[in-house]
Amino acid sequence: MTDPIRVVAALEEIADRLEIRGEAFFKVRAYRRAAQVVSALTEDLALLYQRGELDQLPGIGPALAQKIGDVLTTGTCPLLERLRREVPGGLLDLLALPGIGGKTVGHLWRSLGIENLDALEEAAQAGRLRELPGFGEKKERNVLAAIAGLRRRRERVPLGALRPVALALVEALAAHPAVGRVAMAGSLRRWRETAKDIDLVAAAEDPAPVLDAFSRLEQLDRVVARGETKVSAVLKTGVPLDLRVVRPGAYWTALHHFTGSAEHHVQLRGWASERGFRINEYELLGPDGKPRPVQAEEELYGLLGLAYVPPELREGGGEIEAAAEGSLPRLVSLEDIRGDLHAHTDWTDGAHSLEAMARAAKDRGYQYLAITDHARALAMAGGLDADRLRRQVEAIRRLNETLEGFRLLAGIEANVMADGSLDLEDEVLAELDVVVASVHSHFNQDEATMTRRVIRAMENPHVDLIAHPTGRLLGARDPYAIDVDAVIEAAARTGTALEINAHPDRLDLRDSHARRAREAGVKLAISTDAHHVQHLGLMEYGVGTARRGWVEPGDVLNAMPLDELLAHLGRN
Repeated sequence: MTDPIRVVAALEEIADRLEIRGEAFFKVRAYRRAAQVVSALTEDLALLYQRGELDQLPGIGPALAQKIGDVLTTGTCPLLERLRREVPGGLLDLLALPGIGGKTVGHLWRSLGIENLDALEEAAQAGRLRELPGFGEKKERNVLAAIAGLRRRRERVPLGALRPVALALVEALAAHPAVGRVAMAGSLRRWRETAKDIDLVAAAEDPAPVLDAFSRLEQLDRVVARGETKVSAVLKTGVPLDLRVVRPGAYWTALHHFTGSAEHHVQLRGWASERGFRINEYELLGPDGKPRPVQAEEELYGLLGLAYVPPELREGGGEIEAAAEGSLPRLVSLEDIRGDLHAHTDWTDGAHSLEAMARAAKDRGYQYLAITDHARALAMAGGLDADRLRRQVEAIRRLNETLEGFRLLAGIEANVMADGSLDLEDEVLAELDVVVASVHSHFNQDEATMTRRVIRAMENPHVDLIAHPTGRLLGARDPYAIDVDAVIEAAARTGTALEINAHPDRLDLRDSHARRAREAGVKLAISTDAHHVQHLGLMEYGVGTARRGWVEPGDVLNAMPLDELLAHLGRN
C-alpha cells in the first residue's frame, strides 16, 4: 500500500503557506480537510489515483485530485512550488511555537519583515513585537520562552519519528546476504522517548560489502566517515546514524555495549570488575583474562551472576541491584494487553466508524475497546453533548449484539474545565462504562491552580482515568505546570487511574512518572488515543514507556480481562 505521508505533508504545507499569505479561511480549510481525508484512507492512494477515483473522496474535487496526483508522481505540485517561492520557508518554523498560528505568522512577516526564528527572537529581544496589535510585553516574553523551549526540544527527535526509520534500515540490511544478524541499538532499543541519532549493529564475516550496500541506501543524504567496520552518515532528514559491522562472535557483546546506557554500563562494569571480569565493546573477559563466548545477552548477564536486564531498564536506576537480588519486575508486554481504553470515532474527530474501530480492535485479539469521543466543550472536535452521547451509547449497545467475543465500552473523554469541573453532568456520566477526563485548554495556569484543577476532576466519583496527565507534545509543547507527585497521591486516594498515552507524540505519563505511580499503588492504563484504526497499533510505544517505568501487568487496567475490568470500574 502506498504510504500517504508525503501527500499529507504536501497538503498541510500548502495550507500553512496559504494561511501565512493571508488567503481566505475556506481555501486553507479545504487543504487541511484533504490532508485529514488522505491520512484516514484504508484504501491504496495510488490505486485510487490510477483509477481516476480521487475526486470521489469527501471534499476532494478535480483540482485537488490533480494536485494529489502530481505529488504522488513527482513529489510536488505547481501550487506548492509557487508557494515555496512566495512564502519564506523559515516562517514554517514559527508555526511550531505555542500560541502562534498562520495568521499571526503572516502578520509578523508583513509588518516587521520577520522571515525565520532568529529574526523573531531578535525582534522580541529588541521590544519590537509590542508595537503590533495584540502583542504586549508579557506576550513578548512568552515568545522568547517559547523559542528557547522549541530549540531545546529540537536537540532530540521523538521516538515515533526515528524508530520506524531505524526499523526500515534494519530490514534493508537484514536482506543483504552477507548479514547474519542486525538490530537497532542505543536510545531507540531502550524505547527512550527521544534520541539524537540512530545506532545499528550488524554481524558479518566480511564487513566491506555490507558497508558498501548501506552507504548506497536511498534514505541517506551523505556518508560522513567510513572505516573498516563502521559507517557514519546523515539521513535526508538531517538525523545522524552509525552502522557498526562486527564479526559474528562479537555481535551480542557489541549490541549490548551500543544499546547503553552509559550509566548502566558504568555500574555493570563495576559489578563485573569486583568479580574479576572485564567488559569491552566486543568481548567479555573472565578472571583468567580469556574471552567468554556470549551467544545472547542473557548469557552475558548470567556469567556475571545477574538476572537478565531488559534494554528498557538499562538506565542506572537500580536495575543492577534488582538483578542481583532476583527482584526485577516481570515487565508488561504487548501480549498482556487485553484492550484499549481511549479511542475516538467519526462521531467526533476520529476517522472511522464505531464498527470499523471495533472490528480493528477485535482483529488485534482484544477483548474490548472503550469509545471515548470528545465531550461538548471541545467544539473544534465536534464534541458530544448529552443527547448525542446517549444516541452513541445506544448505537454501541446495538453493535455489541453483533460482536461475538468482543465488547465496545461506552465512554467519553470529558474535558476538565478551568475550575476542575467537567463539561457533562454527573447523571450522564453515570450511564457510561468508562469516563476518561483530560485537560484540553487553559494550559497556562500556574502549577498550584492546574494541580488543584486536575485533582478536583479526579475527585469526581464518575472519573475512572486521567488521560495524558501532563499535556505535553514531544518536540512541540512542553508539559503544563503541574505537581505530578500530588496528582499521583490523589490518584492513590481516589482510586483514579492515570494514562500512559501511547501516541508517540505524547508518551504521557513519561516513564519516571509511571514508575512513581506504580510504586504508589496507582493503576495505569496504556491507551492509544486512537483517531484511526491504524493508531491502535501504537500500543507498542505505550508498552515500551511502561516497561521503562518498571510496570508489571498487574499495574495495568487494560491488562485485565473484561469481567475483571468491569468489576474494578464498578460496572458489572
